Amino acid sequence: MMASSSSYNSPCAACKFLRRKCMPDCIFAPYFPPEEPQKFANVHKIFGASNVSKLLNEVLPHQREDAVNSLAYEAEARIKDPVYGCVGAISVLQRQVIRLQKELDATNAEMIRYTCTEIPTHHLANEPPGASSSSLLGQSPSAFYYPSPWNNDLCGDAYHHIHRGADNSDM
Repeated sequence: MMASSSSYNSPCAACKFLRRKCMPDCIFAPYFPPEEPQKFANVHKIFGASNVSKLLNEVLPHQREDAVNSLAYEAEARIKDPVYGCVGAISVLQRQVIRLQKELDATNAEMIRYTCTEIPTHHLANEPPGASSSSLLGQSPSAFYYPSPWNNDLCGDAYHHIHRGADNSDM
C-alpha cells in the first residue's frame, strides 16, 4: 500500500505519533497512512519505532508491506494477550481443528457403521452371476462411504468384500 498524494500533505501516522516532520523519503509513510493511527501506535508500543525502522531498512522493499502487516498483527495480539500474543490465537485455532477432526471422525464412523449394518450380506450368495453388489443399495458403492485420513476402516474386510463382489473379480 503506497502512500497516496493526499498523504503527502499530512504526516504519516508514525510521524504524527512521534511528533516529527514527515519527510518525502519517510520509511513509515507507505505503510502507516494518516488514517490508521492505531496501527502505528500498537506497533510502536510493542516493538518501538527505532526497531521497526531498522527492520524495514533491512527488509527488501517488496517484502516491507508483509513485514509491517505481520508486526501490526503481532502487536495487536500482544496487546490483547501480553503473554502468548498470536501464539495464543494459533493454539485456540489448533484445538478447534482437532475438535472438528474428532467430530468428523465420529460422523464418518457412524456412517460406516450404519452402512455396514444396512447392507444385507446374506443376499450376496443369491445374486445372479455378474450382478453388482451395489445393486442392493441402488447406488454406487461409494455413495455411503466417506474415507478420511483420520478414521480407521471400521467395516474391515467385510465392507471391501461386499463392494468388490463376492467373487473378488475386481482385484
